[in-house]
Amino acid sequence: MSDASKKVLLVDDDVDFLEQLKMRLEAMDFEVLAADGETAAYELLKETRPDLVVLDLMMEHMDAGFNLAYRIKKMDKSIPVILVTAVESQTGMGFGTGGWLKADAVLAKPVRFEQLKREIQRLIN
Repeated sequence: MSDASKKVLLVDDDVDFLEQLKMRLEAMDFEVLAADGETAAYELLKETRPDLVVLDLMMEHMDAGFNLAYRIKKMDKSIPVILVTAVESQTGMGFGTGGWLKADAVLAKPVRFEQLKREIQRLIN
């Protein structure tokens, strides 16, 4: 399956980050769906199944990203989830992956696009 047939859901309340990332992923021939928060993401997930999700941790609620990742994995545990957050760099608390955290990768904001691209390619192929 080529990247052109892969669908990526981006979820972040930072509209500038969302738009920049959307443009870069579309340039890589991904189909990109964008949601500016947890509620908008749930609406999209009712209509479609993404091949990968990139989401922020803190949106409408401080734990929105945790909740969304949990519900995505409950819906379909084969959908890779990348959590992109500034919480680790701001607090020094690390989350890791596996166990209670329903994310396949955790990247710190500000994230370099090349780093995110590597994780997307690793998880989507």
